Amino acid sequence: MRGPLPPMMKVICSHLWSFIVIGVIGMKLEELQVYQMTMDIAERIWRIVIRWNHFARDTIGKQLMRAVDSVGANLSEGFGRFHYGENKQFCYYARGSLYETRTWLIKAYNRGLIDEEVFQSLHSEIEKIGVKLNNYIRSIGRKQQMTTNDDQ
Repeated sequence: MRGPLPPMMKVICSHLWSFIVIGVIGMKLEELQVYQMTMDIAERIWRIVIRWNHFARDTIGKQLMRAVDSVGANLSEGFGRFHYGENKQFCYYARGSLYETRTWLIKAYNRGLIDEEVFQSLHSEIEKIGVKLNNYIRSIGRKQQMTTNDDQ
């Protein structure tokens, strides 16, 4: 079929595309690899922080846990939003929290709360999560752009 789509076909294509990209045909939040990775690293960091003395837990530990837990929480909230723009915005918040997590890990390492092996392992995992998160954010933008183009 050449030329512009008839109006009814545009509506059908737009709705079909929206159905496919919203949740990738019923995809659950727990199936997102970036979400799984953020949940795993949060639990891993919890098991480390919980063993620190009171002062370390109360200062760096609380901040570190709030930051790392916020990554997954923001992904969850964005995933549950109706509009792609809102999802993307919450992913930006998640990315900010991921960077904050990295900062608190550096502080924990510099202050002798975690050893170099643990630090390198967590830092590497944060880098991988960052790549996945950026890819996820980019995919949300492409989906939004394609849906907008179908509506024209």
